[in-house]
Amino acid sequence: MFQIKRNIAASLALIVLLTTTTAFGAKATHAESESSDPNKGRVGFADDSPEAIKQRSAPGDPVAGRDKSQLCQGCHGEEGISFEPLIPKLAGQYGKYISKQLRNYQSGTRTHQIMSAMAATISDDDLADIAAYFASRNKMKGNGSGSNSHLGKNLFLNGDMTRMMVSCINCHGVNGKGKTPSNFTFPVIGGQQREYIRGQLVNFRKGDRSNSPGGIMNIITQKMSDAEIDSIADYVSGL
Repeated sequence: MFQIKRNIAASLALIVLLTTTTAFGAKATHAESESSDPNKGRVGFADDSPEAIKQRSAPGDPVAGRDKSQLCQGCHGEEGISFEPLIPKLAGQYGKYISKQLRNYQSGTRTHQIMSAMAATISDDDLADIAAYFASRNKMKGNGSGSNSHLGKNLFLNGDMTRMMVSCINCHGVNGKGKTPSNFTFPVIGGQQREYIRGQLVNFRKGDRSNSPGGIMNIITQKMSDAEIDSIADYVSGL
């Protein structure tokens, strides 16, 4: 019964995404034709304006979170920019998304030897503040190295409707910087560590990770080849 309900939820999630792909893709294409940086000057849309930072940091206190996050900074960096390929950047990530992942580690929905142990020791108030601090940093950025990854770019922007694969921008926004400052459902991925992205896509494909909304990432990655996963990771990490 649980598996049936899960499959239904996943199917519904895919249907919703498919019905919005064309419209959102058209908007993204138009935006790209206007500027090399589609988010430039668009206050309130996945940017680093004061209002956008405030929205994605809510409900925690980033000032208090700076001190509370000292232990986290040892791996994720003082500004949320990690230097280890398998450790994710947190800079500019949605505060509520960070909190959700920690609680998923705590519940066992998502597992990692270190993070599961860390999650078990943190209070809700402290977690909100720590998440708000990293969310308040300027968004992670890539070095543009993925621009030559044509396969990854095409999948990111257009998907592959012959296989019912929606485009990545449909959920993660233009340049992977999120759709709106307050929509934490799908994370910021543009500029994330390449090896971390690749590892998570593989985990979703194998079913080792299954905490995306409606299991949508499991559905999509099961249709992807190793070469496509590598190319997507190359492209996204460079944004």
